[in-house]
Amino acid sequence: MTDTIQSPEPPAREFFIQGVTSDGRQFRPSDWAERLCGVMACFRPEGLRGRNAHLQYSPYVRPVLLNGVRSVVVNEDLRQIEPLAYHFVVNFAKDNDLQIIQACLLPSC
Repeated sequence: MTDTIQSPEPPAREFFIQGVTSDGRQFRPSDWAERLCGVMACFRPEGLRGRNAHLQYSPYVRPVLLNGVRSVVVNEDLRQIEPLAYHFVVNFAKDNDLQIIQACLLPSC
């Protein structure tokens, strides 16, 4: 009998796009995060696709409220799954002068 030791998966790498411009102004429209995540809803792992998948946000791009600021959490795995979608999200933030914060929701990061 042999025991196989599996190495733990690396923690999810994520970054936040905050709805605040580099000069501190709140980004408009107020539902920008939900709109952006709605556009990205089709990007999801194979097992999470289904009949009503279009009614849910992608696990790779999801809206959150951080300290009262509308934000979007982007999982770095999106880059491997669909590079063009990843660059679309990053360029959206850059084009609109939104703050990007490298972070991870897991305490081990």
